[in-house]
Amino acid sequence: MFYTYVLEGDKRKGMYIGFTHDLRKRISEHNQNLTKTTKKERWHCMYYEACMEEKDARRREDYLKTSQGQHLLKRRLQDYFRVRRAS
Repeated sequence: MFYTYVLEGDKRKGMYIGFTHDLRKRISEHNQNLTKTTKKERWHCMYYEACMEEKDARRREDYLKTSQGQHLLKRRLQDYFRVRRAS
């Protein structure tokens, strides 16, 4: 399986969107500061999708990084964001 994932950092309100074939290992790498773009922050996975083909997962990652993809994520995760804002 190949995964497209969305991480949320503890310190900032931003999201990180990525792609991997081993989701648990990749999140661990982010949290061990082995990834330059996500250093110095603790990350948790707020959303992921699984694909059978690598090209499909990469294409989905590219889409989620667009403004349309960001809009889709905000709409799809609206309850998550509402609960997060309330706490």
